[in-house]
Amino acid sequence: MLWPFSLAGTAPTWVVVLLGFADLAIRVLALGIIPGNRRPTTAMAWLLGIFFIPFVGIVLFLLFGNFQLSSRRRAQQEQVNDRVRSGISALSEVESDYPGPEWVKSAAELNRTLGSLPMVDGNTVDLIPGYPDSILAMTKAVRKAKKFVNAEFYIMSSDHVTNDLLTAMEEAAERGVEVRLLFDHIGTLRIKGYRRLLRRLRAGKIQWKRMLPLLPIHGQWRRPDLRNHRKIMVVDGEIAFTGSQNLIEPSYNNPRHRKAGREWVELMACLRGPIVTTLNVVFATDWLSETDESLEHQLQLPANPEPGDVTAQVVPSGPGFITENNLRLFNTLIYSAQHRISICSPYFVPDDSLLYAITTAAQRGVDVELFVSEKGDQFLVHHAQRSYYEALLEAGVRIYLYKAPFVLHAKHFTIDDEVAVLGSSNMDMRSFSLNLEVSVMLLGEDIVNKMRAVEDTYRDISHELKLADWLNRPLAARYVDNVARLTATVQ
Repeated sequence: MLWPFSLAGTAPTWVVVLLGFADLAIRVLALGIIPGNRRPTTAMAWLLGIFFIPFVGIVLFLLFGNFQLSSRRRAQQEQVNDRVRSGISALSEVESDYPGPEWVKSAAELNRTLGSLPMVDGNTVDLIPGYPDSILAMTKAVRKAKKFVNAEFYIMSSDHVTNDLLTAMEEAAERGVEVRLLFDHIGTLRIKGYRRLLRRLRAGKIQWKRMLPLLPIHGQWRRPDLRNHRKIMVVDGEIAFTGSQNLIEPSYNNPRHRKAGREWVELMACLRGPIVTTLNVVFATDWLSETDESLEHQLQLPANPEPGDVTAQVVPSGPGFITENNLRLFNTLIYSAQHRISICSPYFVPDDSLLYAITTAAQRGVDVELFVSEKGDQFLVHHAQRSYYEALLEAGVRIYLYKAPFVLHAKHFTIDDEVAVLGSSNMDMRSFSLNLEVSVMLLGEDIVNKMRAVEDTYRDISHELKLADWLNRPLAARYVDNVARLTATVQ
């Protein structure tokens, strides 16, 4: 608190005293306010910043310290949750009587409590690991649409890979189908060709909105790094797609990636059955938040469902909820595992609870494997991720590095022969606290085997990282990893 008094002799005494009181007040208030509902490590990072540079620190805290959405949006989320609980009676009629182990039912109850959506039987699920294959499947579904198409994606682009899908959506809107499109404002703004995409959308009949827009001149402002990271498409309430893939060509319209041969490797799922309705609930929530238009009339069960054998549950998460729904589910399932855990996450920067769950599982004899990219696309995140490898390897986790230059961007994991989870959520604190995400919990040995078949292809392309080799890496690399780890605290 000495710096205000360093002005003595160059500023009036009353200015020095006033700044001194302001400096002291900031520090005292920070001690009692910042630790509230934050991890101790996060609170300590903010407090250190404010104590060292009080006025700059407090401005940064006001910009980035609140990781919740506005009270209006959180109230809307609660309203939708209440409507789901009481108003979508058709879903309650098909709630699951899954005969699996009690720990699976307990996880489903957790999801229902936190996210309001029920576990439902009678679904079919097809996994689509091919990047162009998923775009083609969505395009075919849109061309058959009769009533509505709802799509939301973190990143969108009008390019040679997505052109047919966008054309199909435009043509559907022209023939009277209600086509609604959401994309994250900042996520899409960063991509080359953003203005071209806007021109195209403005010229057609697709109803579209930016998600979480940052447009101060229109009064739209929030913490700048909050993102809607979900990937969902629902057609006529009969078929849905979700997973890790954005609507953009696989090198993200980046000449540097193209030159290096770097492409994103994804996993999407095509779903039919009652689970389609629950995915549409998530879209309807986001559409309501951005437009104030209710889509409750769409939230009906499929008219002619083809009975399937997969039990499924949608798990929405993000700053619209007061709890970290995805983190709680992931930890619950990992602690319940008895035999095998396979995890694929492009950005693996766990908090302490998830790190303990995974290492504890390995230490109690569960076979645990982790698939990550050999070389990541984000420098700090990749090196922060590497800083956890030693603890994982020492605990007995097997780490497979997916061959560069490809970026393994798929996000999924399997538990024993019982559970597969797929969606948009990474295993990092951004996905747990700052991003709106959607995950789908899929139950049954058949769907787990399908996911394991995908994981087998990753293993064939990857090489296994050994503890001895990792401990012998250069000291400079270790230093960079450890410094990058400091960026893992994001709340």
